[in-house]
Amino acid sequence: MSDRPGVEPPGPWLQPLPTEETLSNGVRLLRMHLPGQQVISARLMVPVTLADEERVHEGVSVMMARLLDEGAGDLDAEAFAAALERHGAALGASAVEGGLSVDLDVPVRHLSGALRLMADAVGRPTFPEDEVRRVLRNRLAEIDYETASAPHRAGRELIATLWDPASRAARPAAGTPSTIGALTRSAIVERHAALAAAGGALVIAGDLQGIDVREAVEGSVGEWTGSGTAAAEPAAALPRLDGHTVVVVDRPGSVQSELAIGAPAPGRADPSWAAYPVMAYLLGGSPGARIDAVLREDKGYTYGIRAAMRPRALGGSFAVTGSVRTEVTAEALDLLRGILADTVKGFSRAELATGVDFITRATPGRWATADVIADELSALTLERLPMDFPSLTLRAMRRLAPDQVTEAAAAVASSVCSTVIVGDADAIIDDVRALGIGEVHVVTD
Repeated sequence: MSDRPGVEPPGPWLQPLPTEETLSNGVRLLRMHLPGQQVISARLMVPVTLADEERVHEGVSVMMARLLDEGAGDLDAEAFAAALERHGAALGASAVEGGLSVDLDVPVRHLSGALRLMADAVGRPTFPEDEVRRVLRNRLAEIDYETASAPHRAGRELIATLWDPASRAARPAAGTPSTIGALTRSAIVERHAALAAAGGALVIAGDLQGIDVREAVEGSVGEWTGSGTAAAEPAAALPRLDGHTVVVVDRPGSVQSELAIGAPAPGRADPSWAAYPVMAYLLGGSPGARIDAVLREDKGYTYGIRAAMRPRALGGSFAVTGSVRTEVTAEALDLLRGILADTVKGFSRAELATGVDFITRATPGRWATADVIADELSALTLERLPMDFPSLTLRAMRRLAPDQVTEAAAAVASSVCSTVIVGDADAIIDDVRALGIGEVHVVTD
């Protein structure tokens, strides 16, 4: 037994990098050959700025995205779905600040045919009136669900109180009841007409052995140019400047309170970014993190509270979210704020090592399948980051000193400007006000 070798730490991760070229329509083509990955993932990212939406039609970009596969080219909604099924393909689309993403997953042998369907979806959607009405109805039902769900309701109030009311980031990307109710087919068609291929990117990841990817793409997505002009560069969201806002969303009779605390924070393009995910992990990334060590393990107030960075196309935010029992709401909030404030006292090297080890050793495991790799590469194009950004970030994390993580924690702790509680206002309001953390506003659904 004494001759048994010790377990050595893993060596540095060598991130796979795509090959890159430009299509005839100006779209960047990023190819990632992954031997053995017989399901190919394609991600088309088209520049879109949600701030360009008319205020009365906010949510139109997301609704347009949801309708792209509800009839396109010469096929109605049912025929288009049947065509996807024949290719064994799954296609969907979404829109966020900075980009419209059209996602395709398809077996290798059906790539060319599925890419033509993707091209029709983005370039020749028909937007049938009955499908438009159905998608808008579904969104209104979705809003009802989000309102009934405490975590969703807290998230909606958090962005409304975190960002300047004039900023698009302060309102849901998928719209509100009033803006969805005002949408028409013509508004959706007009939004689609504003799209342009220029500045977009197409990621193809999977086993590409023996496939002429350039030919397949040029004969499909490469033929689409769009009728619009290049989208404006996304702007960073503006934080509120009117002090700390505390909001209680009243849920009479609720047996628990959903907490959400937010602060503006850097995005992934910031030179100091590497310290922020590590800091968030040490505060609320695991059951052994600082927050759960107190509120879950010691006090038993919660099943778990998480801290996370939320990067945007530019900039981002830091959020702490989770639920506690109603009767301990104020005490839990006070403890939580104290934990954040105590970060100025610093992190030990041993504590830092646990966060760095987890993130740097877990990240390579995520790069195991074509869909995850395609998602990550398309996100890098959305945020205008270099393709080797993940490996550069992990390298920077391994060089972090405790002071750098302390500075990141102190920055977000001092910038907290929004606290949201979804719970029974009558049961918690007096104790929350007694904390003296700011004027407390009560709202109802």
